[in-house]
Amino acid sequence: MQSNNRMTRWLVIVFCLKFLLGCTHKCNQVPFLPTPPKSKSQAPNMRGVWMATIDGLDWPASYTLSARTDTLRIQQQKKALTDKLDNLVTIGINTVFFQVKPDGTALYHSDLLPWSEVLTGMISQYPGYDPLVFILEEAHKRGLKVHAWLNPYRVATNTRPETIAALKATLHSSPASVYALHPDWIRIASGHFVLDPGLPEVRNWIVSVVIEIVRKYPIDGIQFDDYFYYETPDSQLDDDASYRLYGHGFSEKSNWRRNNTLLLIQQVSQTIKFFKPKVVFGVSPAGIWRNVADDPRGSATQGGRPEYDTAYADTRLWVIQGLLDYIAPQLYWPFGHHIARYDVLVKWWSDVVRYSHTQLYIGVALYKVGYPSQAEPNWSIKNGVPELKRQLDLNDALPGVSGVILFREAYLSQSQTAAVVNYLTHRWRGIDKYRLIKHVRNNPSSVTTLPGRLIKYLV
Repeated sequence: MQSNNRMTRWLVIVFCLKFLLGCTHKCNQVPFLPTPPKSKSQAPNMRGVWMATIDGLDWPASYTLSARTDTLRIQQQKKALTDKLDNLVTIGINTVFFQVKPDGTALYHSDLLPWSEVLTGMISQYPGYDPLVFILEEAHKRGLKVHAWLNPYRVATNTRPETIAALKATLHSSPASVYALHPDWIRIASGHFVLDPGLPEVRNWIVSVVIEIVRKYPIDGIQFDDYFYYETPDSQLDDDASYRLYGHGFSEKSNWRRNNTLLLIQQVSQTIKFFKPKVVFGVSPAGIWRNVADDPRGSATQGGRPEYDTAYADTRLWVIQGLLDYIAPQLYWPFGHHIARYDVLVKWWSDVVRYSHTQLYIGVALYKVGYPSQAEPNWSIKNGVPELKRQLDLNDALPGVSGVILFREAYLSQSQTAAVVNYLTHRWRGIDKYRLIKHVRNNPSSVTTLPGRLIKYLV
């Protein structure tokens, strides 16, 4: 009964929002309503990092699932997370983008999504604590901001029979998976189970997920990643039926798809501002909006998966219409990559945000540092430090760039990135991380002069 009452509350909220936002299925197109330019925030530059939880990439470690007891598993997961946060503070990072919805499951207590299997090894099983509550408390104590990172449409990363069985089994618990509750919303694309972006019910459901997080948790921001329409030539999303039902007024399906993602972004943006205006909303799209060969407004690049044409996300328009507080394009190429040069793209994005209130944070490819590559050799020259320094120097020289986000957290603690991490620490904190650690270990009494929350990490 309690679960039914909760669901009723969410449905009432969504119903009211449909009138507030004017976004029923009859709203085929969003009118162009540019937002007057506002002065950009004078807050410190973003120095962020993405912490991926899909498949436990950055956290939690798979070994914790083999702990002898639940108590030990919880202790291991919490200890690993606080160690990571201490490391971020030491390096000089000020914001963590924590993946709370990697698919159709959650790493927080939800009335709409079952618990993620990465926490216990089993979907829908209560992990014994709320990871989002924990990271918010621990991060905020350390002066770190936390943005809740969501993949809006993905339900599962594969379509294997055992995955289907696990998703269907959630019908015997509460909340059940959206896969089991709404099979008519589910499609397959790129070998994944995904929600059909063309269905108004899907957009409203995603909005309700955002509402739940924004209302229940003291987060600093909400971020969507680049997985909107995500398909491959051999695994395309079949939305012909949805197009026939809702595509009136669109002669091309591609334009209808772009309008669907626009509607979602508009709904989410306005909803967040309605409930908690101080919570910022951003998107991290693929780095190329469009190539200049396809659109004179595009960048001088030749990239193979421009967001406009493959994800059907007109991210440039979202900035112009004032729907985003920030945008974080993933510019994962070096200066020497002629097909998609870093400098060409960062200058292009800087021009896009110039007359908007949208902050520009650049997604940087920490994961490529130290790995030899014929196409991108600069990532391994002198341990990648010159390439990263050149990128950060250009960012600082451009007035439109307000910071960077590193992809991803686990690479901050790997041997091939050690020199780059030391460089970042020196650049952002004015200290040499490894000399500091050595000094403290050789002179334990000096630890009293350091911030208290770093003592545990350094000694």
